[in-house]
Amino acid sequence: WFGALDAELRGRTPDYLVIHHMEPDHSANILNFMEKYQSAVIVASKLAFGIMQNYFGTSFPDRQIAVSDGSEIELGKHKLVFVTAPMVHWPEVVMSYIPDLKLAFTADAFGKFGTLGREEPWEDEARRYFFSIVGKFGVQTSNLLKKLDAFEIETICATHGPVLAENIPYYVGLYKKWASYVPEEDGICIAYCSVYGHTKAAVEALAQRLKAEGRKLAIYDLARCDMYSAVTDAFRYSHLLLASTTYYGEVFPFMREYIAKLKERMFRDRTVYLVENGSWAPVAAARMKDALSGLEGLDIRDKITVKGFSTEPINIEW
Repeated sequence: WFGALDAELRGRTPDYLVIHHMEPDHSANILNFMEKYQSAVIVASKLAFGIMQNYFGTSFPDRQIAVSDGSEIELGKHKLVFVTAPMVHWPEVVMSYIPDLKLAFTADAFGKFGTLGREEPWEDEARRYFFSIVGKFGVQTSNLLKKLDAFEIETICATHGPVLAENIPYYVGLYKKWASYVPEEDGICIAYCSVYGHTKAAVEALAQRLKAEGRKLAIYDLARCDMYSAVTDAFRYSHLLLASTTYYGEVFPFMREYIAKLKERMFRDRTVYLVENGSWAPVAAARMKDALSGLEGLDIRDKITVKGFSTEPINIEW
């Protein structure tokens, strides 16, 4: 990192180190930077300097500029205008904007998973990133997006993922939808846990029928899938079906974990179907319903019970 930085500086000394976010994947080299460049000044939010003290034993009190909404720093040809972004997804986050370039440095907002240089739809991994990392803070993200509406943005530089230099309204529109918890598509996410394969067979038969009807869907075996992909598609679609084996009078552990992750991210405003299986005393649906309690706007439909191997196909009212 320092080699790349020195190559760009070409013998010059940096005046500022601008800190948008203090999470260690972004900030671990601050102390090394400040020791290497003795005249540099750190620009960050007041909260960020408190976190620096915790991480490095110093907040560089004689070499700091604290910024908040509307703060500006003249760089010469360009200037930076700062926007606070609390809880997107830490409380100390700030973003910066260069007016003459119409360029925004957005910290973790508009970030994505994936690998640079690989051709893949931005929204797939950006959606998974949002609901994995930022999703709990939809209200705070919506507040930030209202602030950004005041700026004319032609380029977004996030700290995760590629530079976005075209079709900016599309990306902002998706973020507004995700942050408001509105379903992105009319479809269904099916998430299940199966011990002997009977629950799996039942939900896969349902999935085939829904596909034949032209429904959009995603189906996940929670014991084997990427859990956060399953979380993401629960937010993506308008309907969610949870199917679990009864296990020690409870739901199967992977289902318990899945519902916990949905609750952590403020899952809401969806139609939910509950399918339970049990050889003699199925109770998983009641346990799943209890686990979902407290979430807003869920239309939880009547439970569907399977006992062992289902000879009757699962049917849901859309």
